[in-house]
Amino acid sequence: MTTTTGGLEIELLNQHLLLLPQKAIYWQQEKALIVADVHLGKVGHFRKAGIAVPRDMEQGDLGALSDLIHDHQPEKIIFLGDLFHSDMNNDWDWFALWRRHFPKLKIILIKGNHDIINDKHYLELDVELHQELVVGPFQMQHHPLNEDEQADGHVFCGHIHPGVSLSGKARQHITLPCFAFGNRQVILPSFGKFTGKVVLRHQHHDRIFGVLNDSVIAF
Repeated sequence: MTTTTGGLEIELLNQHLLLLPQKAIYWQQEKALIVADVHLGKVGHFRKAGIAVPRDMEQGDLGALSDLIHDHQPEKIIFLGDLFHSDMNNDWDWFALWRRHFPKLKIILIKGNHDIINDKHYLELDVELHQELVVGPFQMQHHPLNEDEQADGHVFCGHIHPGVSLSGKARQHITLPCFAFGNRQVILPSFGKFTGKVVLRHQHHDRIFGVLNDSVIAF
């Protein structure tokens, strides 16, 4: 485990993974960014329902993705589901514009429960769609494994927006987003800023990595 500028490098199954404070993973051998639960369109979904939400939150998530692309020069991005939060709304136009800025970048979407937009719209933007996908020693999917569920590789998933709770001596309390590494799977934090966190009940053998504003720390 190595600390690098802006991230924490770990090894899993002989693969080098850089855990990033932007709540993504850069997989060095595959030159791939792995991202879960962006929930684009959630801002538009709430505004459509009459709930006041700042418009720039959506563009902020796309800007963060752009920064990661410029910093790490990936050949592909693997989205682990819930890329878009709802049915088509005006926020789709921002995503389409963003996609056209990176025409050579391979984009793979593992479909999540919120990904209900018709497949043809993704295909028109050259987004590759899967229910699950095995890449090297890893199986990419949206939902975490159940106890009795089998997989064809070590699972990478999202869906539950994991967090870790910390308490201080003076009754301070904070919940940080986290990467949760278990025996059979890795659960990524939600990338989208307009999402919550669920504190996980971790097993003693789990490796937990909390996400701060500009670093990732091991617990």
